[in-house]
Amino acid sequence: MAITGIITAIIIGLIIGALGRLVVPGRQHIPLWLTLVIGIVAALLGTLLAAAIGVDDTDGIDWIELILQVALAAVGVTVATGLTGRRHR
Repeated sequence: MAITGIITAIIIGLIIGALGRLVVPGRQHIPLWLTLVIGIVAALLGTLLAAAIGVDDTDGIDWIELILQVALAAVGVTVATGLTGRRHR
């Protein structure tokens, strides 16, 4: 993977992760780096899932793929909040 691909993945991961955090109600106590990782994983899994169901290559913006990615990010944020949010100081 070229450096531009890595930078693009990080930017898309941040956007998808941030959108996933916005969808989940309440305050999430997870670090920014975890949001980034969740976003990158959700973007990759959403793309694979969209390809598996045949909606990955459409004219214009791939809305279904984007919705899948954000939904997966929301699930990831919810799971991460549940796992890390229980440890209060």
